[in-house]
Amino acid sequence: MPKERTSACDREQQKVAQVSNDYATKVPEVTLGFWIIKILATTLGETGGDSVSMTMDLGYLVSSAIFALALVLLVGIQIVAKKFHPFLYWLPIVASTTAGTTMADFATRSLGVGYPGGSLLLLACLMAVLGLWYWSLGSISVETVSTPKVEAFYWAAITFSQTLGTALGDWLADTGLGYEGGALVFAAGLAVLAAAYFWTDISRVLLFWAAFILTRPLGATVGDFIDKPLDQGGLAWSRPLATVVVAALMIVCILVFPQRAGNHPQRA
Repeated sequence: MPKERTSACDREQQKVAQVSNDYATKVPEVTLGFWIIKILATTLGETGGDSVSMTMDLGYLVSSAIFALALVLLVGIQIVAKKFHPFLYWLPIVASTTAGTTMADFATRSLGVGYPGGSLLLLACLMAVLGLWYWSLGSISVETVSTPKVEAFYWAAITFSQTLGTALGDWLADTGLGYEGGALVFAAGLAVLAAAYFWTDISRVLLFWAAFILTRPLGATVGDFIDKPLDQGGLAWSRPLATVVVAALMIVCILVFPQRAGNHPQRA
C-alpha cells in the first residue's frame, strides 16, 4: 500500500477512534437478547413484506419502493440521533428486513435470475460494501459505528445482508428441504458459529457478520412456515395476523431484554 494511502487511512481510523471515544456507539450490545430480537425482526420482515407485496397485491417492485423509502427515512433519523435509542435502532432493522424481502423476491422472481443467481448477486453486493468499508476506514467492526460515515456503511451492509438472507432462505427451502428443514439448517449454522465464538480464536468481527447474515434466512423460513398454506408445508396463518403477532413479540422482547450500547465484537 502506498505511503500516502496508509497515512490517509491512519488519519481516518484515528478520527473514527476519537469520535468513538466522544460518542457511544449507536448499536446495541450484542447479547443473547440481541439475537432473539434480530430473529424476530427478520421473521417480521418476511411476513410484513409478503403482506404488502402478496396479500395487498402491490407487487414486488412497488413494495420494494415503499419499504426502501421507509428505510432511507428511518436510517436518516437514526444517523442524526445523538445517542442510542432501542426502538429507533430496531425500526430501521425491521425496515431493512421488509425491504430485503421484497427486493430479493423482485431479483429472484421478477428479474428471472432465480435463487442461485439472486443469492450470488446479493453476496457480491454485500462483499463490495464490506470491502469498501474496510478499505475506507480500516475496520468493519460495529464498535466504530458512531459517525455518519460509518453508519452509512453499516446500514448499507445490513440492507444487503437482509436481502441476501431472504434469497438464501428461499433457495434452500426450494431445494426440497421445506421451511422446517431450511430453518433447522440455518439454526444449526448459527449453533456452529456460537461454538466457534466460545471455543476458537476466529475473528469476532467475521463471526458477527456471519451470524447477522444467517439470522435473516432463519427468520425468513420461520416466517414462511407460519403463513404458507398447509399443502406447502406451512401453518396457513394469514400474513397480516402473523405480522401483528410477531411484531407484538418483538416489542415485548425489546422492553424485557436490556438494551444499551457498547461491548461489541471487535477482534480482527
